[in-house]
Amino acid sequence: MTYSNLDVSEMFVDLQGQRSSMHARHLNEQLVRVLKTIGYDVGFQKGQGQYLYDREGARYLDLLSGFGVFAIGRNHPALRKALKSVIDSDLPNLVQLDVSTLAGVLAERLLKYVPYLDKVFFANSGAECVEAAIKFARGATGRPGIVYCAHAYHGLTYGALSLTDDPNFRGGFQPLLPGCTSIPFNDLAALEQALSSREVAAFIFEPIQGKGVNMPTDEFLPGAAALCRKYGTLMVADEIQTGMGRTGRFLAVEHWNVEPDMVLLSKALSGGHVPVGAVLMRKGVFDKIFSQMDRALVHGSTFAKNDLAMAAGIATLEVIKTEKLVEAAAKRGAELRLALNRMVPEYELLKDVRGKGLMIGLEFGSPKSLRLKASWNVLETANKGLFCQLITVPLFKDHKILTQVSGHGSHTIKLLPPLTITEEDCNWIERAFDSVIASSHKVPGAIWSLGKTLVDNAVRKSA
Repeated sequence: MTYSNLDVSEMFVDLQGQRSSMHARHLNEQLVRVLKTIGYDVGFQKGQGQYLYDREGARYLDLLSGFGVFAIGRNHPALRKALKSVIDSDLPNLVQLDVSTLAGVLAERLLKYVPYLDKVFFANSGAECVEAAIKFARGATGRPGIVYCAHAYHGLTYGALSLTDDPNFRGGFQPLLPGCTSIPFNDLAALEQALSSREVAAFIFEPIQGKGVNMPTDEFLPGAAALCRKYGTLMVADEIQTGMGRTGRFLAVEHWNVEPDMVLLSKALSGGHVPVGAVLMRKGVFDKIFSQMDRALVHGSTFAKNDLAMAAGIATLEVIKTEKLVEAAAKRGAELRLALNRMVPEYELLKDVRGKGLMIGLEFGSPKSLRLKASWNVLETANKGLFCQLITVPLFKDHKILTQVSGHGSHTIKLLPPLTITEEDCNWIERAFDSVIASSHKVPGAIWSLGKTLVDNAVRKSA
């Protein structure tokens, strides 16, 4: 089969029915098996804003947003226009022995949101930003140590994985980067003990932990900032998921009036089309790395400042500003958390609803009533965290809501919708969760029949 002018959209239409078989043969067969097992292989055909459409034309509300990538929604017209303008303009992209105009524009606009920082280093992804932060912190301080928080997620490349302590991700890949120390989240005493050696280059943290939507105490981040200043350690905020308005402020650290030495951004900065990451930092840190002309290229990334990525970032910032999406995230998030929190006293399996803006976690836990407790224990014995699939699968199948468990073995479902969701969408979310959680309290019932199927699959897998 041939395609006129290599029409990729035509290729998508013609071959989309083979997507699973192609992936099974040439890519990740295990992912294909997972999607088929839980009934998620619906063959999405189109994405617009906060909605996805499957092969039958059914509309889904996307509360996953590509792990936070689609903060401005899918296929935003302003983003598409910006990318087309670059493609149509024959720009001198990636000359390398030149400086990029669009990179200068994006850097300037980012720093206006974070005026206490001075310089930007661009990368291709969040994990690349973490790797850069490790190098810059060690190079700027002359110290080897990196401190991070337990239950953090910073990425899966070797340096980032060294700051991500989930054994499910680490298994089989050790030894990892030396000099990395974990402390409990929200434990200032443990942080001070770790920093007091004065051998720690950086304390890297997520203001709100993505894996579990774990919230800092009001004292933790200001206290951590004070300890970093006391011991000469750089404070690095991983805002790859929490930044760009997600929590109702441009940066999540603004909720606690903290000014880190470095801020890491990615995901939403891309607009969902072209990968991009940015490390914002103080001039003193930057100048220690790029200290003289023969070190002008001491760290870099070939594609990092490409014109499409820079245009995507510029357009995304413009959409966030023009559509007041930071303010929208704060308003919609507060309304949604309030509605979901009202369910906590009604349902013994629902333990907590927490978050900021449109980063929300619903935590489930062991019930008190004997019939529910017995069923809960069967699931937990088979696979820790399996209960949450009894919520996410019916949400998807019966209510057309795409969401996720917040991490391996977690009892928390995370909502990470586009910042463009409407009041009608929030009502859709509330009704769906109320219906599914109510059904989960009926034993026996359809949801617990699903639980038996999942347990059987888990037992076969372990065998």
